[in-house]
Amino acid sequence: MFNLERIGRGLPVSRVIDQLPQSGPLVVEAPPGTGKTTLIPPAIANAHGKTLVTAPRRVAVRSAWRRLSLLDDPSLTGYSIRGEHTGGRLVEFVTPGVLLNRLLKDPGLDGVGAVVVDEVHERQLDTDLVLAMCMEVAVLREDFYLAAMSATLDAAAIAEHMGASVLTTSAQTHPLEVEYAPHPGRAEGTREFYAHVAELARAGGHAQGRTLVFVPGAREVDLVCSLVGAHAVPLHGRLSSAEQDAALTGDAPVVVSTALAESSLTMPGVRRVVDAGLSREPRRDARGMTGLVTVSASKASADQRAGRAARLGPGAVVRAYSQADYQHFRPDTAPEILVSDLTGAVLAMRAWGSPDLPLLTPPPAPALAEAEATLADLGAVDPQGAVTPLGARLAAMPVDPRLGAALLTFGAGAAPTVAAIAEGVSGDLARAQAPKRQVERLARLAPPGPPVAAGQVVAAAFPQWVARRSGDEYLLASGTRAALGVDMGRPEWLAAADVQRTRAGAVIRAAAATELPAERVREEIRASLTDGKVRGRAVKAVGAIELSSTPVKLSPEEAAEVLTGLTFADFPLDADAQRLKERVDFLRDRLGEPWPDVARGDYSPEVFQVCKGASISKLDMRGAIMRNLPWPEAGQLAELAPERLEVPSGSHPRVDYATGRPVVRVKLQECFGLAASPLVAGVPVLFHLLSPAGRELAVTDDLRSFWDGPYQQVRKEMRGRYPKHPWPEDPWSATATSRTNRRK
Repeated sequence: MFNLERIGRGLPVSRVIDQLPQSGPLVVEAPPGTGKTTLIPPAIANAHGKTLVTAPRRVAVRSAWRRLSLLDDPSLTGYSIRGEHTGGRLVEFVTPGVLLNRLLKDPGLDGVGAVVVDEVHERQLDTDLVLAMCMEVAVLREDFYLAAMSATLDAAAIAEHMGASVLTTSAQTHPLEVEYAPHPGRAEGTREFYAHVAELARAGGHAQGRTLVFVPGAREVDLVCSLVGAHAVPLHGRLSSAEQDAALTGDAPVVVSTALAESSLTMPGVRRVVDAGLSREPRRDARGMTGLVTVSASKASADQRAGRAARLGPGAVVRAYSQADYQHFRPDTAPEILVSDLTGAVLAMRAWGSPDLPLLTPPPAPALAEAEATLADLGAVDPQGAVTPLGARLAAMPVDPRLGAALLTFGAGAAPTVAAIAEGVSGDLARAQAPKRQVERLARLAPPGPPVAAGQVVAAAFPQWVARRSGDEYLLASGTRAALGVDMGRPEWLAAADVQRTRAGAVIRAAAATELPAERVREEIRASLTDGKVRGRAVKAVGAIELSSTPVKLSPEEAAEVLTGLTFADFPLDADAQRLKERVDFLRDRLGEPWPDVARGDYSPEVFQVCKGASISKLDMRGAIMRNLPWPEAGQLAELAPERLEVPSGSHPRVDYATGRPVVRVKLQECFGLAASPLVAGVPVLFHLLSPAGRELAVTDDLRSFWDGPYQQVRKEMRGRYPKHPWPEDPWSATATSRTNRRK
C-alpha cells in the first residue's frame, strides 16, 4: 500500500483526494502543478489494485515513475516504454502505445484493476484509442476502474462521453510576468528568428533559475542549443532516455525543448520560459499525403508553456511573437485522429474487433478509406475488413504496419533502417544510426536475413514516396513535388520516409538513395485534357513519375474510361451556369441537405461528350447542374432563391448570390414603397441603392431603418442634383410609389 499522506504532502490535489469516488469512470480536472499525476494513481491503486497510468511521452513516463519512486517504496512503482521495463507491484507508468499493444494481446487486462489515462487534452491518436478501448473493458468488467486526467480538458464534455463523474481541484497560483518580443522571421522559421530566440534565452541570466525554451522540432532544438552555447542542453523525443533524464534533472541554465516539456512533467528550477510559439503537427493534404508541418501553437499550448515558469514560484515568460499573434492562435490543438495517417490506428481497431469503438472524435472518412486500402494492399485485412494472420502479426509489432511488413519481407537485415525510421531519425537513412537496443529488438521479430540497402527498405514501406529528380526538386510517385532537405548529394532516384509540408511546399527530411524500382513500373493508357481536347498516351510510369509516353488514338469509350483528374472546376461556366451554381450554393449553406454541393455532382455525360470531341467550352453546364438537383427541390429553386426580385416600381433587378448572400443593385427610386428588406431563405436582401446616374448612394439590408434615418440626408443631398426625380419625405408609403410611377 502507498502512504498517501507522505506522497501528497504539499500537493494541492491532496485536499480532494478523500472525495475520490469508489467506482469509475472518473474525470479528474486539475491544473498543472497540483500533483494529480503523483497522487491520484497511488490512491486508485490502494483501492483497486494494479493500476496502469499512461503518460503521452517516454520522458513523461520516466519522470512520473522517478518522482513517485522517491516518495514511497520503489518496489511499488514501475514503468514500461518501448525497449525498457522496470516492474512495479501497484502502479506502472506506460506510454499509450505500450498500453495499446497490451490491450491487443490481452483485451481483458487480466490482473489490472484500473487504468488512468493522463493528459487526455493532448488528443494523441494512441491516447484516444486507449481511452475508447478501456471504456469497453469497463463495460465488460464491473471491477475495472477507469479514470481520465488533464490540466485543460473540457471536463463536462469528456465526462458526458465517458458517462463519468468529475473530480476538480484548483492549483496554487504564482505570479507570471508575460513579455512579448516578436521577430519578423517567425512565420518562415528563419535562422535569424532562431538566433533571436537564442538571444532571448541568454538575456535572462541565470540568477532567477533555469530557462526553458520551446521550439517546434529536434532540428530547431539543436540549432538554438548551438547558438546559445555551452549553457544549453537539448530535450526532444529522439534523445536516449539517459540524455532526456540528464536534461530534466541536471543543472544546465538553459533547456531547449520541443512540445514534450509542455505537460506531464515538472522540471526543477525553471522560473523563466522563452516560447517561439510554434508547433510541428501532422497534416494531410488534398492528395492524402500526411506530413509534418510547422504551424503556430494553439492558445492552450502557449498557456501550458507559459505556466511552466510559474509552477514552483513567481516566473516570467518571453513570447517571441506579438500579443496580436497570440490572439489569432487557434484555441486548441486539433485531435491527431483528424490530421494523421490512420494506417496503424485502423489496424489496431480491426484487431480489437469492436464494431463501434467509442472514440472521442470519429476518424474522417477519406483518411479511413485510405488506411483501409493500404492495409488491404499489405494483406493485413481481407476483403471483408477482417484482420488476416499477417495483420495480427503486424498489429503486435511496435512499428507502423508498413515498416513491419518491410521487416518481415526483407528479414533481420532491414532492422537498422526500420528502427531508424521508427525513431524519427532524419537525414540520409543509409548512414543513420538507430539505438542498438531497438535494432536488436526488431531483428528478433523478423526472420533471419542479410543486410538490406536502406533505399530498398524505404521504397517497400512507402512506395508512394519513391521519387525521381526533376530539375531542382523531386517528383514523388504520389504526384507531389518536394525539395530535398537531406545532405545526400542529388541521386537520380530516392525513397523518402519523412516528407514535411511547409509554407514553401513539401520538403524531404529523411530518405535513402535507391534505383529505378523496376518491379513497380506499370504500362497503361492515360488520357488528359489539353487545349480543350482529350489526348491519349501509352505511358510507362512509377505512379505519377512518367518514364516514357507515346501518343495513341482512343475511342470515346476508351477515353472516358481512362480520363482521370477532370473535375467540375475544369468545366467553364457561362454566366447563366455560374449564377445557378451560386444560387444552389447559397441554399446549401442556408438550408443544408438535400441541396447538394454541385461541384461533387455526376458530370459523366459531359465527360463523355468531351471524349467524343465536343468543345468543353460549349457544354450546357446550366443543364448539367440542373440535372444534379434533387426533385422536388429543383422545382422550388425559383421560390427559395429567385433570380430576380420584384420591386414596387415594377422592375425586376437581378439577385446576385456570388458573395454567399442575396444582393440587389437597384436605383433608389425603384424601392419607394418597399417598407422593409425582403427575406430570401431567411436572409435579408442586401440593397446597393443607386442614384439616377447609377452611382452607389447606400448599402443596407434594413430598408426600414434606412428610410427612417440615413435616407433624409441622402434626400437632402440628391434633391438639388437630380431635381427631375422624386425624393419624397415618406419613401416607404404607397403614395411615394404612385408618384414615382407617374413621373415615369
